[in-house]
Amino acid sequence: MVKSINFFVVWSLLALVPDLCFSLNTLGTGYLYPQFYDRSCPRAQQIVKSIVAKAVAKEARMAASLLRLHFHDCFVKGCDASILLDSAGSLVSEKRSNPNRNSARGFEVIDEIKSALEKVCPHTVSCADIMALAARDSTVFTGGPSWEVPLGRRDSLGASLSGSNNNIPAPNNTFQTILTKFKLKGLDIVDLVALSGSHSIGNARCVSFRQRLYNQTGNSLPDPTLDQSYASQLRARCPKSGGDQNLFFLDFATPTKFDNSYFKNLLSSKGLLSSDQILVTKNQVSLELVKKYAAINELFFEQFAKSMVKMGNISPLTGSRGEIRKHCRKINS
Repeated sequence: MVKSINFFVVWSLLALVPDLCFSLNTLGTGYLYPQFYDRSCPRAQQIVKSIVAKAVAKEARMAASLLRLHFHDCFVKGCDASILLDSAGSLVSEKRSNPNRNSARGFEVIDEIKSALEKVCPHTVSCADIMALAARDSTVFTGGPSWEVPLGRRDSLGASLSGSNNNIPAPNNTFQTILTKFKLKGLDIVDLVALSGSHSIGNARCVSFRQRLYNQTGNSLPDPTLDQSYASQLRARCPKSGGDQNLFFLDFATPTKFDNSYFKNLLSSKGLLSSDQILVTKNQVSLELVKKYAAINELFFEQFAKSMVKMGNISPLTGSRGEIRKHCRKINS
């Protein structure tokens, strides 16, 4: 009799887990979990997925743009959708920062998702959660791994232009600077290498890597870690002056397929950005990780999924902190 009662008690507690998690979130504990919208908006994930699928089918580049948007959001004030806010009054948008100006994109896709969700589940799904789901779906639709996205984030009431300028790793940062920026967000060297693998898809502008192609006189190759023949190909469309916005594939081998070719390129001295190539030239631990991911695609996929969940947990707003924006580009009035 005692055993059956205990079993009933345990079973009852397990049944209440979603409600318990919801209660923890309302208290602002920072706990996120994948089933957050199962009751309040059961179609949420399917709506996000369908719109992302349509956007990526229309323009393959959009997958990388949505993935990058989530990354650039989380590294500034946490994963709180601050990057989506337009300038208004005293609020200065993060879209004006050096890492985002003329390069951050995908805002219209997020707007479309938000509009669709507001029709089905008004004032329920946060813009921050939309970005986290869109990043996962973009990865999957380009052939990458899937993962359960912990949910329950709320949206910020402000933005940080200085944070965006200072906290997001830059293409010309040193290895130690990039690693420090990751560590300040609770991420380690394994996360750094795995998340750099997002450069398996997407593009970079000429202005982001020109310094690797020319010395001060504009002649010889100043960066000996870049393959000479590859550099010659890049110079054809990235002149020593002009063409700043010309786009180049981050992974020339399989530019629209999420796979481990990016790591193979690094081992052949064909990483496009300085921040890519230094993973094999400046640190032995990162070099060994690159070799491992280049050799076994499944290991890269497994760690990428883990690191994306970890990144998505950077300082979320939960409970009564922040808000659920009606429009992702502006705070509720």
